[in-house]
Amino acid sequence: MDRAKVVFSFVLPAEVRKQGSAYVSSCSLLDVVTQGDSEKEAKENLVEAMQLFLFSCFERGTIVDVLRRAGFLVTSTSVQPRRGAEAIRAPYYPLHVDVPFIPPHLLSTR
Repeated sequence: MDRAKVVFSFVLPAEVRKQGSAYVSSCSLLDVVTQGDSEKEAKENLVEAMQLFLFSCFERGTIVDVLRRAGFLVTSTSVQPRRGAEAIRAPYYPLHVDVPFIPPHLLSTR
């Protein structure tokens, strides 16, 4: 049976900085921080951490509150940066995070 799949896509400001022998990556807007042995690994780890964070917010029913506190305008049809929000500029880069969701009623209960 094919499962329906819904994917929420986010573009968020992120940064990577070298700290000692590690690279620390963060999205300060949502207060998510991780690290890696290389810049690439730190970025990949941040994407995974953001996916887990946003999915857990969805599961707990706090996603709307979290996004509003981060400065997003949340309506019944969209999520947008508040009016006047500036473009993502250095040292930040646009972090693309896709969060896949499978509607609960389609999950197998085997």
